[in-house]
Amino acid sequence: MSPYIQSLRPRTLPLSVSGIILGTGLSGLFSRPFMDGSGVGFCTFVLAILTTLSLQILSNLCNELGDAQKGTDADQHGRAAYGLQAGKITVAQMKSMIGLFLGLCIVFGISLIYSAFGTLWCVQSLGFIGLGLLAILGAIGYTLGKHSYGYMGLGDLGVFLFFGLLSTMGAYYLQVQTMSWEIFACGAAIGLPCVGVLNLNNIRDMANDRAHGKHTFASLLGPRGGRVYHSLLLIGCVSIFAAFGHLWPLCIIPVWAWHLWYVWTHEDKLDKQMPVLMFSTLIVAILALF
Repeated sequence: MSPYIQSLRPRTLPLSVSGIILGTGLSGLFSRPFMDGSGVGFCTFVLAILTTLSLQILSNLCNELGDAQKGTDADQHGRAAYGLQAGKITVAQMKSMIGLFLGLCIVFGISLIYSAFGTLWCVQSLGFIGLGLLAILGAIGYTLGKHSYGYMGLGDLGVFLFFGLLSTMGAYYLQVQTMSWEIFACGAAIGLPCVGVLNLNNIRDMANDRAHGKHTFASLLGPRGGRVYHSLLLIGCVSIFAAFGHLWPLCIIPVWAWHLWYVWTHEDKLDKQMPVLMFSTLIVAILALF
């Protein structure tokens, strides 16, 4: 695989669109013909997907650069080295890639807001521009800089807010310009397994992170505490969906039960469980629409 593509971390991308699909689906777009008029709703959906994919890739690239600058990835075990760590991409090339996807975030984000509201100068548009800027800063500030919040145990909160609540509620509001407690609950529910993916990553890298001063939430909890927390995240997801009448996500329980058994019984090779949790989270988002 090309080191550039590897640094984009393509396997993380299905996870990042889960909230967009969930929020858009709950708005009712998928239950009516896409071309029953102007097609603005479908255009907004596509732009939302492109925006969140660009944000996810921007976050991945900044994460790789930030960890490399801090020496966190110098001697990593349990996964393949990314392009910068492996010496196949230079720092200058990585910064160019970051600049490219930063630009794409801005272009797609502005286009998304204009598609949804027809102007960039209404209250809703300005509010979403502000949220977009926060999302970009969140993607960049996770590991880059002296005060990166990913090194202070706040990465879980960032994922929950941006790829759970903001993604789901934002996608819903862009379609119908209304909000409800159910949408908030669904955003929280899908945000929990998204956090679980980060937590699984942090359990895998716990020893290395501690050695390099990276204080993730998992490293603060310890190996056993991190696994208890991981279990609660997945249990919380299906419980919230069920509480609000979305019962189809319960179909994922056998998969997650096996996943948790693996996480609890294996000290290494946890990287193999990343795709399982990522794709199953996307499936849960789709099941919640039925």
